[in-house]
Amino acid sequence: MQNPFIVAVIAYLLGNFSSAYVLGKILKKEDIRSYGSGNAGATNALRVFGKKIGIIALISDVLKGVLAVYIGGLILGEQGRLIAAVFVVLGHNWPVFLRFKGGKGIATSLGVIALLHWPTIAISAIIAILIIVKTKYVSLGSIIGASLTPIIGIIMNRPFDKGFFSITLILCIMAIFQHRSNLKRLIQGEELKLIEKKNR
Repeated sequence: MQNPFIVAVIAYLLGNFSSAYVLGKILKKEDIRSYGSGNAGATNALRVFGKKIGIIALISDVLKGVLAVYIGGLILGEQGRLIAAVFVVLGHNWPVFLRFKGGKGIATSLGVIALLHWPTIAISAIIAILIIVKTKYVSLGSIIGASLTPIIGIIMNRPFDKGFFSITLILCIMAIFQHRSNLKRLIQGEELKLIEKKNR
């Protein structure tokens, strides 16, 4: 049972559970990916389906990150935690059951890092929230928060852990990649603010 492949598969499958998609189908009879940004994540769920579904989706995405890392640790110790950290976010972003069209991984990454080293993500989250509150751009706060996480991890000095740094760097790269269209819209001044909605 102590096999890295097993940990990776379990974490990836957990990541495939898209709360925004499931809640949209059950409560609204609609596919979240057909509206708004087309993203199966908490921010789009909030914008398209409202606060209740958006908040539930956010909490669910965080919790599946926590659960995956916890299970990975039970199976394979610290190595299992790190493997699960990457693969649960891969599963969220590119879920095989949704034809690889998932979310952007911010909430799931938050849950992952919270279990690995909560002080690091606490500081990153505070910075991201302050930016979102000030600018009303969730994408901008997410990008900056994700980008700063590896640096904050080093500053926090766990003491310095190459494995943890590598994981935060990988998650950072995935987050920026998934937000590439947001970056383009931010530069062009076309990005939607949190309070704005797209027509359904």
